[in-house]
Amino acid sequence: MEKDLKSTPAWKLDKFIQNHLLADTTFVTEAKADIEFLCDFLTERCFQDASHPVRVSRIVMGGCYDEYSMLKGRSEATLVVFFNNLTRFEDQLKRREELIEEIWKHLCQLQHEKQFKLKFEVQSSEQDNYSSLSIKLSSPQLQQEVEFDVQPAYDVLYELKEKLELDCEFYNKIYARLIRECITLRKEGEFSVCFMELQQKFLWNRPEDLRNLLVLVKHWYQLCKEKLGDSLPPQYALELLTVHAWENEIPAKYGAQTARGFQSVLELIIKYTCLRVYWTFYYDILHQDVSSYLHKQLRKERPVILDPADPTRNVAGLNIDGWCELAKEAEAWLKYPCFRHIDETFVGSWEVPPEKQGGVFL
Repeated sequence: MEKDLKSTPAWKLDKFIQNHLLADTTFVTEAKADIEFLCDFLTERCFQDASHPVRVSRIVMGGCYDEYSMLKGRSEATLVVFFNNLTRFEDQLKRREELIEEIWKHLCQLQHEKQFKLKFEVQSSEQDNYSSLSIKLSSPQLQQEVEFDVQPAYDVLYELKEKLELDCEFYNKIYARLIRECITLRKEGEFSVCFMELQQKFLWNRPEDLRNLLVLVKHWYQLCKEKLGDSLPPQYALELLTVHAWENEIPAKYGAQTARGFQSVLELIIKYTCLRVYWTFYYDILHQDVSSYLHKQLRKERPVILDPADPTRNVAGLNIDGWCELAKEAEAWLKYPCFRHIDETFVGSWEVPPEKQGGVFL
């Protein structure tokens, strides 16, 4: 598939995405049905016999799990299980292992009920005293699979369900408390899963053309991961760079906009030592505690890519070597036919600055 993308000319990229990168519709339909069954099980049955009163308040999906985002072959997603008896961020830390073990025990039983349309597998591991749990839905016939990282979480946004519009005061209280607890616990970025639904809204309430570009960038990232290993920056960082590039797009005067957007993202990766990207859609920059914290975050060593739903999380991470490897790969890719017009000239990129321009923090 790497060779196919490299050799696909710029004007055929949109067709390439639709025909070769998106998951089979049959698999997506069956996966959705299995996910719905699984969510019902976790909500209604999983903790009925627990020794302590534990109830799932709701479940939120993140990542590649629908017809617009699931990649052909293998996709990764997140299943966040929110609990109504967790009342603060610290509870999530203290009870995480216990909740994962309880979910694992019941999912192993469910695995033998054979009520799934797809092959259902439960996987767990313990590395460096950190328990993890994942589930996989797969179709050997279609050579398609999606793996979900299962995360128990404190439902800090539960009240959001009752609100019909963005409530700045509501978010101010939550983010101020998040910042205080993260600093006290020294766990900045640890609770980003609590804000998964905001992350999803930020990424996917977008035009179809941007969703296609996100799929292309994720596919490219997976190719790099297969070649370079797991030491790369997180995929989410590249998704946010893609949104940043799109938001800085000059109104289309030329064709091959997908190729131009793709090139713009790779050029941002090459400039990783200059990256300072953030958004203030959910953060209230006029709130004293939030504003003060953001100033400190944005002064840190680059690359800085702040999670638009969690100001304590620098999605770019601290792995400079991983960024360096990814930048070398991006530089090599810019020479390939997928960035050329029919007359062999290069499509060029959008004029995207590596740092946010005109913001209140400049």
